[in-house]
Amino acid sequence: MVLSDRTIKTLLAEGKIVVEPLGEGCIQPASVDVHLDKHILVFRNSRRPYIDVREDLSDLTEMEEIGEQPFMLHPGEFVLGSTLEMIEIPDDLVARLEGKSSLGRIGLLIHSTAGYVDPGWKGHLTLELSNVANLPITLYHGMKIGQLSFLQLSTPADSPYGSPGLGSKYQGQTIPTASRAYRDFKNGKD
Repeated sequence: MVLSDRTIKTLLAEGKIVVEPLGEGCIQPASVDVHLDKHILVFRNSRRPYIDVREDLSDLTEMEEIGEQPFMLHPGEFVLGSTLEMIEIPDDLVARLEGKSSLGRIGLLIHSTAGYVDPGWKGHLTLELSNVANLPITLYHGMKIGQLSFLQLSTPADSPYGSPGLGSKYQGQTIPTASRAYRDFKNGKD
């Protein structure tokens, strides 16, 4: 079941869901609006001939900051951003991150596949920003970028995200975080 604004407000007031800072007017009928933080992780394609998911690729990206001028996301470009808000999800809910309709209508996608937020998540969400339009799109620090909806689990999760043994790679992140898929290969997982 998707939570309504009434339930979201109650859980926020009780501290069971955390969205900080929570902007004025950000609670929608069945979601909470989130905003773009100032850090953008840009891929430098000239540094490697290809992406090998078994390798640490931290040298493939470079952090930039959105200042007074917007960041220009060019057609076909892919960068990582993050939510301004720190998000905490209790062990009996999951959240879905979706783009804002108005931004989707101009060709801005905010996630490729990572729209699912596990029970137990704590941190800023990394956004996978893509421009599928034919013109550059401006990205501004603090702009509304997406929305979180919340769904009730049938029971609380036995092992929420971040639990020992799960191999949770992104718990507590505060800035856009590059892929850590290589850790799955080092740990014998695939």
